[in-house]
Amino acid sequence: MSQNPHDRTIVQPYLGFDCAQLSPTEAYRLLNHLVAPRPIAFVSTISADGIPNLAPFSFFMAGGLNPPSVAFSPLTNRHGQPKDTLQNIQATGEFTINVVSAGMQERVNIASIDFESDVSEWDRAGFTPAPTVKVRPSRVAESLMAMECRLYQIVSHGDDANSANYVIGEVVYFHVARYLMVNGEIDPTQVSYISRMGGNWYDLVNSDSMFELSRPQSPKEMNT
Repeated sequence: MSQNPHDRTIVQPYLGFDCAQLSPTEAYRLLNHLVAPRPIAFVSTISADGIPNLAPFSFFMAGGLNPPSVAFSPLTNRHGQPKDTLQNIQATGEFTINVVSAGMQERVNIASIDFESDVSEWDRAGFTPAPTVKVRPSRVAESLMAMECRLYQIVSHGDDANSANYVIGEVVYFHVARYLMVNGEIDPTQVSYISRMGGNWYDLVNSDSMFELSRPQSPKEMNT
């Protein structure tokens, strides 16, 4: 009798992959599937010369609460050089992260193209700059939520093509669409988040796929 691969009570056979034997491309393909789904940081920056830039990054996470912080990693390009987003943050110490939701995905994908530094992704992808309060980079008007951030630290890991640059930012201002706030809390079922999976796959997180699960507050709750 064949085993059902979706039966989680059955221990499945596994394949092993030694990272020392993998190319960066092979490691990237595996990592993107194992760390998924991932939220997308749609990052707005301004160069030292005042040129705006807009680019998506799915290597992105929340960091801490006191103070509120986030981190994302713009990899070096295939030539081992920093991307415009990283250079802009190094020069100015500021950036704005916009949340990607349903209806934005096609234009966000356009903004991921490796345009020349003097080309505005805002114009090419058709997004509208909206004012910010504490940093210079604009937020995306089409985004339901955004975070204004100041640079805390950049941690580099590796020194060749596709190496990491962990940009740690302190959040200094939040923007939230008014209708998302219900009784003082954001209603996540109204956002329709777009997240990144492996390969060319994405996910739509909405009320049909979401569920609530309260976290136990103590070991005693495990027996109730």
